[in-house]
Amino acid sequence: MIARVMTVALVGFNGALVEVEADLKQGLPAMHIVGMGNKAVEEARERVRSAISNSLLDFPTRKLIVNLAPAELPKDGAQYDLPIALSVLIASGQLRQTEVAGALFAGELSLSGDLRPIRGIITIVEAAKQAGYRDVYVPKANVAQALLIEGITVIGVSDLKELFLHLKKETQIAPFVPMPETTTRSTSPLKIDDIHGQAGAKRALQIAAAGRHNILLTGPPGAGKTMLARALMSLLPPLSKTEQLAVTKIHSIAGEWEHVITDRPFRSPHHTTSSIALIGGGAKPMPGEISLAHLGVLFLDELPEYPRSVLEALRQPLEDRTISIARAHGRITYPADFMLVATMNPCPCGYYGDSDKECSCSSTQILAYQKRLSGPLLDRIDLILTVSKINHNHLLDIKVLNKNQHPKVFEHIISAQVVQKMRYNSSNIYNASLSSAAIKKQLTLSPEARKLLLTASGQLGLTARSYFKVIKVAQTIADLESGPAESAQDRTIQAAHIAEALQYRVNRSG
Repeated sequence: MIARVMTVALVGFNGALVEVEADLKQGLPAMHIVGMGNKAVEEARERVRSAISNSLLDFPTRKLIVNLAPAELPKDGAQYDLPIALSVLIASGQLRQTEVAGALFAGELSLSGDLRPIRGIITIVEAAKQAGYRDVYVPKANVAQALLIEGITVIGVSDLKELFLHLKKETQIAPFVPMPETTTRSTSPLKIDDIHGQAGAKRALQIAAAGRHNILLTGPPGAGKTMLARALMSLLPPLSKTEQLAVTKIHSIAGEWEHVITDRPFRSPHHTTSSIALIGGGAKPMPGEISLAHLGVLFLDELPEYPRSVLEALRQPLEDRTISIARAHGRITYPADFMLVATMNPCPCGYYGDSDKECSCSSTQILAYQKRLSGPLLDRIDLILTVSKINHNHLLDIKVLNKNQHPKVFEHIISAQVVQKMRYNSSNIYNASLSSAAIKKQLTLSPEARKLLLTASGQLGLTARSYFKVIKVAQTIADLESGPAESAQDRTIQAAHIAEALQYRVNRSG
């Protein structure tokens, strides 16, 4: 009799069903695994053999063939250990085929038979649900993430012996029940109230947070650019339940199986990061920093210090909010809907235009430094702002820290996002993500605003992309204005909104 146990293979962001078959033949005792498995799958032979023996079960002393079907699908990872072990037990008559019917199994086995956590558990459970399976057996350490998928019974298993007794109905493993949602939210300890002065920069952060716009802060060292960028995290609303699932799924694929992601990601890769680490890929394509920053912030400190090839690789995901990685065996697409927050000095020494310290760079050095950022990349950044240094006399002024601006600013951001949800009838569409066609259809400019924009675009030489970005930023400014959120369609873009939005494009020439 051929034994059959179901599991899931990770194929990029999605999962594919895999049937683990086992068949006992006459011949010398040996275990062969076929079906295009990698080194980790081949090594499962020794783990499964030891796990079965150390669980006080019998490993067959005949020739054993294990097939992972479909054979043309590449198999990678240790999640096949548990289904392989179960198929061996069924083929040897210690379990019946009906005892694993309607269930799906995944987990890595230790030599003692204990189950170790695996990556991509959300993808596995999601694929099981879509295929119509009612139960999924996973390692206990993966249960917290697995419970994010509703409508399927998740059973956490500690070891192979416990699972064997459960399937034989001698003991029972109770299904895990999701814990009630908590209302607590761990926010960034840094708030805009902790930053002295910088009223213009705080306003730009408010606009960026409300409309999910990309922002670049430029200024001399010590002006507070990095501090402002980190304070942005406290202005972003918490992840919804759907967003928690999407973010945790990506991090689970990357191997972060410990917990459910409840806060928006903040990824800050070093400037020596390679393009593969930033974008994703490799021999076995894995999500990069831009995907791990999905629905959060990608912070690039000192943007010109990154290699040109790495920065140019950001152009497509900034536009499409996804990243497609093509390899010999197929094409994988990961989500990459992130906010880009970047900082830079105006010149190599950092003091070009500073009133306190003289710049030591030549005009050639300054021009070469600023040209490290291409025009097409800057065109994809919505807000560009120059940050000035604060007078040292005010740094220890306690009164400055007691303005309590943060709650009011956060309230305006939430109100503006409510307006956007009503306007677009969606919870994951923001002003920054609108296409040019959607702008023409859903946003309204007053005659004065349209006239000002046309005049300014001619004088400033705005590209078509910059033209539409000014409109999107202006719409966010209009949404931030105080007033009831029920009139989403009445947020007409006025000339004052266009004028403020244009200020963040003029900074490019500075």
